[in-house]
Amino acid sequence: MEHNWFFPPHDGIRLGDLAAALGAELADAEQADRVVRNVSPVSRAKDGDLCYILSRKLRAELDTSQATAILCERPLAALVPAHIAVLISTRPHTAFAMAGALLHPAAMRPEAMTSAPAGVAPGAYVDPAARLEPGVTVEPMAVIGKGAEIGEGTHIGPGAVIGAGVRIGRNCTIAAGVTIQYALVGNNVIIHPGARIGQDGFGYAPGLKPGMIKIVQIGRVIIQDNVEIGANTTVDRGTMDDTVIGEGTKIDNQVQVGHNVRIGRQCGIVSKVGIAGSTRIGDGVMIGGASGINGHITIGDGVQIAAMSGVVADIPAGEKYGGIPARPMRDFLRDMAEIVMRSSTRVQKKGGNDE
Repeated sequence: MEHNWFFPPHDGIRLGDLAAALGAELADAEQADRVVRNVSPVSRAKDGDLCYILSRKLRAELDTSQATAILCERPLAALVPAHIAVLISTRPHTAFAMAGALLHPAAMRPEAMTSAPAGVAPGAYVDPAARLEPGVTVEPMAVIGKGAEIGEGTHIGPGAVIGAGVRIGRNCTIAAGVTIQYALVGNNVIIHPGARIGQDGFGYAPGLKPGMIKIVQIGRVIIQDNVEIGANTTVDRGTMDDTVIGEGTKIDNQVQVGHNVRIGRQCGIVSKVGIAGSTRIGDGVMIGGASGINGHITIGDGVQIAAMSGVVADIPAGEKYGGIPARPMRDFLRDMAEIVMRSSTRVQKKGGNDE
């Protein structure tokens, strides 16, 4: 891959210092002064690059890799060629994520689109009744509504719209084109471009004539600390209660969160998931991409839901579910195996008839 000027190499971190920062062990202490500047996949790594491996599948790529250092578990260290330093970690994937943040801090959240200094840029509009703490940056074409409050160190990207009365905590990044209304946002929250927070939920009652009557939506959205929300994701405000996103939860791009949904702490929700209104999701829940979650159900703590599942009923805490309709993973896998076997049998019979 050609030189990436968007995320240039770091000035350099010594392997000894990196090992200490990651809680890793440098296999050969004599290599402590070697320096890494970049992260890279094993296949195209060059001098100055840091990589990681999780299995023996990359053995062939290791033989030709020019990486400076590899992060891996102890049993895999013997696979690494002698010219590559080894950082031993019990959790190499986590350690690699931490290393990436140290080497490329600018890639950890959306960057400013302009070179405007801290403060309100020309071309932005901040209502006189809004309150911004020192160190807030507002880029051109952003709009801050009446009575909005924004905490120190928060960055508001170009074209973002912060509605009247919205409160945003400290050290947040609100990227270009985001709209936030009727919402309370905690500290260290990242909201990526195009996300829509706090618009009407989808609620209608049958009309006296054919058609539907809109149900008023007077709730809020509450986003707790350290949440990250992906590009073009929508989070509807509550009907009369609040829609809540719990502390530390990470939501991918193009996710729909309906009104009155409550998502717990430290959840992971992958792209294209749709969560219907008034669903309750516990702490530590992982939901695979393109899954649909029915409304008015409860998903317990620690549940894992496979991609492209359809969840229509409550799931007890700690369970793994998959399929349409979603069911315990062991049942889902058994059903899939049976379908494959039946399909194979039909193909064999058809082949026999042709002969």
